[in-house]
Amino acid sequence: MTVEVFGVRHHGPGSARALRAALEEFEPDAVLVEGPPEADALVGLAGEPEMVPPVALLAYSPGDPDGEGRRSAFWPFAEFSPEWQAIRYGVGAGATVRFCDLPAAVAFAASPGGPAEGDVRVDPLGELARAAGHGDPERWWDDVVEHRGAGPSPFPAITEAMAELRERAGPPAGAEERREAYMRRTVRRAVKDGHERVAVVCGAWHAPAVLADVPAAHDDRTLRGLPRVRVAMTWVPWTHGRLAARSHYGAGVASPGWYHHLFTAPDRPVERWLAGAARVLRGEDLHVSPGQVIEAVRLAGSLAALRGRPLPGLDEVTEAARAVLCEGAEPRVELLERRLVVGERLGSVPPRTPMVPLQRDLQARQRRLRLKPSPRPRDHDLDLRRPFDLERSRLLHRLRLLDVGWGVPAGGRSTGTFRETWTLEWRPELDVALIEAGAYGTTVRGAAAVRAEALAADAGDLAELTGLAERCLLADLGEALPAVLRALADRAAVDADALHLMAALPALVRTLRYGDVRGTSGERLRAVVDGLLARIRVGLAPALAGLDEDAARAALDRVDAVHGALALLADDAHLARWRRALERLVARPEGLHGLIEGRVTRLLLDAGRLDDAPGRMARAVSAGVAPARAAAWIEGFLAGGERSGGGLVLMHDEGLLRLVDAWLDGLPAAAFTDVLPLLRRTFGTFSAAERRSIGARARRLHDPRPARPDASPAGVDPARAEAAAATVRTILGWEARE
Repeated sequence: MTVEVFGVRHHGPGSARALRAALEEFEPDAVLVEGPPEADALVGLAGEPEMVPPVALLAYSPGDPDGEGRRSAFWPFAEFSPEWQAIRYGVGAGATVRFCDLPAAVAFAASPGGPAEGDVRVDPLGELARAAGHGDPERWWDDVVEHRGAGPSPFPAITEAMAELRERAGPPAGAEERREAYMRRTVRRAVKDGHERVAVVCGAWHAPAVLADVPAAHDDRTLRGLPRVRVAMTWVPWTHGRLAARSHYGAGVASPGWYHHLFTAPDRPVERWLAGAARVLRGEDLHVSPGQVIEAVRLAGSLAALRGRPLPGLDEVTEAARAVLCEGAEPRVELLERRLVVGERLGSVPPRTPMVPLQRDLQARQRRLRLKPSPRPRDHDLDLRRPFDLERSRLLHRLRLLDVGWGVPAGGRSTGTFRETWTLEWRPELDVALIEAGAYGTTVRGAAAVRAEALAADAGDLAELTGLAERCLLADLGEALPAVLRALADRAAVDADALHLMAALPALVRTLRYGDVRGTSGERLRAVVDGLLARIRVGLAPALAGLDEDAARAALDRVDAVHGALALLADDAHLARWRRALERLVARPEGLHGLIEGRVTRLLLDAGRLDDAPGRMARAVSAGVAPARAAAWIEGFLAGGERSGGGLVLMHDEGLLRLVDAWLDGLPAAAFTDVLPLLRRTFGTFSAAERRSIGARARRLHDPRPARPDASPAGVDPARAEAAAATVRTILGWEARE
């Protein structure tokens, strides 16, 4: 019986290559790999052709029914990971392959955050590099191990060096002691099972401990009585980006793309790497000639020679690419780092890999809707008038309800119109989110509906409920909508704050307006909308009275939102009643903030409900009015809130521009001097381009040249405008109502 221990560095291409050669020479009949033993039953999947690294073992503890105590952890493997090469060798050679680290069930119970990487007491690479006279441990290890070619096995020397370091560090304790005790126990079990040649692949620091002559009784005492939790295991796809150290993965490497290249291209790696960099740059329409590639290879080799390195490393090839291929442009260097140094590789797992039903349902829908997961962000434009794109949209909205953020609407939200733009990016942690969402159901649609009902029961305010109702219609979850609407009606019935009701209304109106676009009915929302509007009108005046400036600005945005929502709803009766409520406000403006009075005056003017706008403007900025109130009135009238359009409306509404111009022209000189600072404050909120355009249009108002006889007073040719007007009427659906 022979036991060989191979101490490796996680995710090291030189270690992986040397380990594969050592295993082929040793020919073990049992291979023990550092990892959770709960995954022993999944090892055979590693030999299937559909298993393409990077992949990861996922351990998941579901916790209790309320979700308390849920934990998860990943054990990633890349093509260049020594552990992966050991697994693939063992499966291919017909050897018994087992994992020998502490069970995830024990690690989860001991550490609420998930299994720790281990409490190594010293930095072994740092110590060895300093002993060799090198200041950079990573570069020293790369030169000695990862960049090495053929030669004798490095593992005996690595184990001897680690034994010396461990002797100085003292005996292990805590998680490190328990892990190494379990590794030795696994070795003893393999020997007891009759295996003659046992290979153990573990982190280099643990290699001397696995070979140590420690009594079995000592290890049994160390492991006796350890708490455990229930754990499930599976394989999931992984990415190079998540393998990178910058992703906060404890055993990550800074350059997984570079390490993959070193492992898969052992001959002429520098030449192949820089040729690949040239391909990436050419793919972005950046010119790179073959001569530049040759010069970059020479420069990388010269830098390595000057620095005493056996082979140009990542630093040298990056500097060569920066100087020659990228011509010093940092954005090009960043592109190469993203595409090559880190890489955008996404692995895959076999179809028979254990999955929760929700994962399988999503995979089936991804295939049917031709939405292939990718680690690189990709934009998808969806035309909701096409059934295929509509179904894609519904799937993405359902996943968002389940907190599976595979797709993000452009601009942070969906507009709910005929077209949506989504950015799709698959991340490995989404598999954990899917597993957790599996508690709600076995299909994406069913789980999203149950989650929507749960969110409705726990909603904190009215606006949250109205947003949830909109999300249900976007996701075509008619089965969940009754529960959401019941909660919405119950909450609205007891909420007496008109401002809260105003915040809730726009989302409901959007769902009513665009329900038919998505093939869903919004009729059940009509009663809720009608009730909200009635209560808003009744409580409008008290809600807007006595506000300070900050509260007035917030209320102004809600007034604009309700006004815009009613225009979108296109219900003449509701719109007329809303305008009458606004008329009552400005008829008795006592207690109204100037911002709100000015904005309401403007809304009524735009609707053709005011005949005395110049007089109102004159009274608002008269000598008896406080300057702060006058400034607020002017700002509300001309600039309005975030949704008012501000200077853009003044640019294109010649009637409004003429009104302001006539009012200013009629002011006495002293009054004009008083009003000017107020106007400067308001116009200062407009962009420079808007101010220039408004000035140019104001000059044309006084142009003595007569207008064209076939043009309207506003300078619009009705015959030419009719074609555009007909298109707008079709988009808004006005022709169907007429």
